[in-house]
Order: sequence, then structure tokens, then C-alpha cells
Amino acid sequence: MVVAALIAAGSYAIALNRRSWPFWLLAFLLTLVALWVAYFFRDPERSGDRGERLVVAPADGKVVMITDVEEPVFVHGRARRISIFMNVFSVHVNRYPVTGTVEYVQHTEGKFLNAAVEQSSLENEQVSVGIAAGRHRILVRQIAGLIARRIITYSREGDRAEQGSRFGLIRFGSRVDVFVPTDATIRVNLGQQTTAGTTVLAELP
Repeated sequence: MVVAALIAAGSYAIALNRRSWPFWLLAFLLTLVALWVAYFFRDPERSGDRGERLVVAPADGKVVMITDVEEPVFVHGRARRISIFMNVFSVHVNRYPVTGTVEYVQHTEGKFLNAAVEQSSLENEQVSVGIAAGRHRILVRQIAGLIARRIITYSREGDRAEQGSRFGLIRFGSRVDVFVPTDATIRVNLGQQTTAGTTVLAELP
């Protein structure tokens, strides 16, 4: 972001010196790029309901799937998966949905299919973060998308996860899945927009 701003400022200096319209046009275009980069990497403060029975959204975006699946790597059984699709205009910082202890972190290399489709949850590049929240095991999975090529995860096994705090980000369009117990009460609907750290996705039994 700083680099983009410096390049834009430098292009204006050249345009002033050369007094040439192509340089002014270049300076204008670089300014637009710098503004877009600043917008894309925005990281607003978030607040909302908190509690040991609540699961808050880990990502900004739209709920595209709510389904029961087998989750063998951390939950080791049936779980309800809530999938949130992030587009290029979403805030891309991800936040912990619950408070607990990080007990599992796994990076899996893969493809870069459209993150909105079911197949992407199995075949795409992804990072899974498993959190022990009391007697519940909650899994969050960052999934790269068609454009996204970089998943950043700060979580390490043994870390303390604080509900609503930052744990990573995915650059450009992508998806984040949350796996909760099948008897959890879902508090969102398909097509609903979510706000990371604020929207309550589910209530644990």
C-alpha cells in the first residue's frame, strides 16, 4: 500500500517536470490503483455480541452454503458447514469465530477453482484451523479462489484464540468455511451478508 502511494506520488512529480499529458494520465491511473489497494487492504475495527455459546462470522461476504458434511481432520465426524464467499470488494481480514485453544493448523496445496462452488472445498488451496472451545471442536477453513493465490494465517498450534480477533487474511475473492456441531442453532440464512467479528452465525448447544 505504501509502495503504491509512493509510485503515484513519483509519477505526479515526473508529470510536473515533463509537463506532458501522457505522464499526467499515467499519474492519474496510478493514483486510482493506489486508492484501490488502500481500499482492498482496509482493516476496520469490529465489535458485536460475544459469548462461549456464540459462533461469529470469520469473514465478510455472503452465505452461499449451509450443509451437513463429514469432517474427518479435526471434528472427526458429522458437522454443519457454513460457507461464506468473499468477493474482491470484501474486507479480507479473517477473525476467530470462537474463543478457545488452537489445536490444529494444516496447509493443503491444491487448485484455484471458483471458491463459490462445492468442489473447491475439497480441491482448492486451503488452510484449516481447528479450535477447541470448551467441549466443542470448531474448524475454520480458509479456501483460495479463482483469483486468490495467497492465504495468510497467523495461527499456530497452542495459540489462544480470542473471539473476533484477527487470525489471517486471503487476498482477492475467496471463501471461508466454518464447521459447527450438527445440533447447533444456525442464526443466518442462505444469501445473507456477513460481517467478520460481528454477525452471529450459530449458537452452540
